[in-house]
Amino acid sequence: MNKTLREFRQLTWDSALADSTLRVIELAKSEDLGDWGDLTTRATVPPSARGVVEYRARKAGVVAGVETLGIAARIYDPDLSVTLETGDGELVEAGTLIARLKGDARSILAVERPSLNLLSRLSGIASMTRERVDRIAHTRCRLYDTRKTTPGLRLLEKFAVRCGGGHNHRTGLFDGILIKDNHLALGGEGGEPLSPSAAIRRARKFTEESQWPAGAPPIIEVEVDSIEQLIDALHERPDIVLLDNFNVAQLREAVLLRDKQAPAVELEASGGIGDSTLVELAETGVDRLSMGALTHSAVQLDIGLDWVG
Repeated sequence: MNKTLREFRQLTWDSALADSTLRVIELAKSEDLGDWGDLTTRATVPPSARGVVEYRARKAGVVAGVETLGIAARIYDPDLSVTLETGDGELVEAGTLIARLKGDARSILAVERPSLNLLSRLSGIASMTRERVDRIAHTRCRLYDTRKTTPGLRLLEKFAVRCGGGHNHRTGLFDGILIKDNHLALGGEGGEPLSPSAAIRRARKFTEESQWPAGAPPIIEVEVDSIEQLIDALHERPDIVLLDNFNVAQLREAVLLRDKQAPAVELEASGGIGDSTLVELAETGVDRLSMGALTHSAVQLDIGLDWVG
């Protein structure tokens, strides 16, 4: 049976990401310069000094966040000139030129660290994502991020996942219905938890009675932690069932049950997914794997700023 794939919002570079970058860089500028500015540069570098610097990858990886460089430069000094030499999602080798920055030397020294911090952080996420996407490319499984992001950086970090070839799970609580164990525990009456099927019916009624700006109702996903709960949930045909901390054998059993009972429902594995288990879990036949590590454990890509003039 062919499935009609429903996705959460998949991020691309747009005004919302530009606004997010603006807020992040303004905060970085405030915490770095304080009330007195860059004391060392003020003491040693003449106001007339100018220069040209290059952002270069010192290790191979995937670049993400190049558009943030221009925003950072404008916040520190509108007269700084940025020339981009690579694009978001581009795989680069060590030594690859990413961008050039030209203008007032004092301004360049001030913007150097905040701009590198953000670019390196996002590129690290993209690089980690690409490596894991490539490892499961022989399966039908897609790799998703989670909401385990750095406060204030969610849009940018999730965009970096997309640059690495991954997919975005819901951006926030507003971006879909995900019924988890706490919702089941709190949604029942008389001390009894709500069953997954009852919760799905309740969520579907809510979506049918509400107006949605984009037209289509939100995705309904339910988390289960046992085969018994999965069977119950499949009776109501949600868009996605999240299989929480299922082992390989349980995931294979879940796929067989889904294929027999509700083949249009997508299965997502989540919880405890690491490098050692990634491929084996993807090979069980589930449609999605979600990994918080893509954003909370990525190592920054080593990017340097070299003075060339």
